[in-house]
Amino acid sequence: MARSNRRVVPESRQMLDQMKYEIAAEFGLNVGYGQNALAGADTEFGSELGAVSDHSYGQYKGWGHLTSRENGSVGGEITKRLIRQAEKQLL
Repeated sequence: MARSNRRVVPESRQMLDQMKYEIAAEFGLNVGYGQNALAGADTEFGSELGAVSDHSYGQYKGWGHLTSRENGSVGGEITKRLIRQAEKQLL
């Protein structure tokens, strides 16, 4: 069976992108806000939390400088939160 990364609800893209940057900020990952990032994302404490990162990434924009583990932790947290939201709706 072929695997597809096609979104079932294409309109969810903006919400998922916002969640991705919020989680990265919470984890202290310096991903910046390049042209591909969501403009004006509401990351609340993003600038403060991103500044306490123990990595020296300089002025990198995007996700390419992060390790697979760091990127995977963001994706895993997105999955956890989406499952938690779905469980709340079922109860």
